[in-house]
Amino acid sequence: MSKVLLREYYALCEGGVCQDLLTEAEKRDVTENNAMYLTGLMQQCDIQNGNGRVYPQKTLMREVKNYQKLVKEHRALGELDHPDDSVINLRNASHMVTNLWTDGPKVMGTVKVLDTPSGGILRSLVSSGVQLGISSRGLGSVSENMQGTVVEDDFQLICFDFVSEPSTPNAFMNLQEGKEFKEPNIFTKADRINRALNDILK
Repeated sequence: MSKVLLREYYALCEGGVCQDLLTEAEKRDVTENNAMYLTGLMQQCDIQNGNGRVYPQKTLMREVKNYQKLVKEHRALGELDHPDDSVINLRNASHMVTNLWTDGPKVMGTVKVLDTPSGGILRSLVSSGVQLGISSRGLGSVSENMQGTVVEDDFQLICFDFVSEPSTPNAFMNLQEGKEFKEPNIFTKADRINRALNDILK
């Protein structure tokens, strides 16, 4: 079964920030350095999302654990808008995930807007009151069962991108049917070893 690019959309908190989700250090960074953090729901498991797909808890939580390593190493970058690619283009990086955690079936997160050209656009959009959403990007195969379209165990979370909310949710959240992708090269040898260890330890 071939892997395809899977993209999901979730709305951010009103104004882009849930203040109670920021750490004291992040609040100081905002006050002292004019930093911008955005927080909210990043992903969700075991329910059918607006794209008609279901992410099993076991699969999604495994990927969250693997992704937390990238967060810790300050490598959890994302782009402004979704490219039709499985690789993160550093020239288009607009933000970095600084914290990712689970709250029941919900995956919550905090991202810092970067001082890059795309980050500047993101900051301007948020400051202007534009409603943005966070959208996961990953590679995986899907199957059909009684629950609907279920994401298989081979799913690999690549990153979280910022996107505009479409007027019709299903019009934006589409699967690139028939388009196959090679394994993403954003995972180093150490990342692959970490993934294997996580699978052994669980």
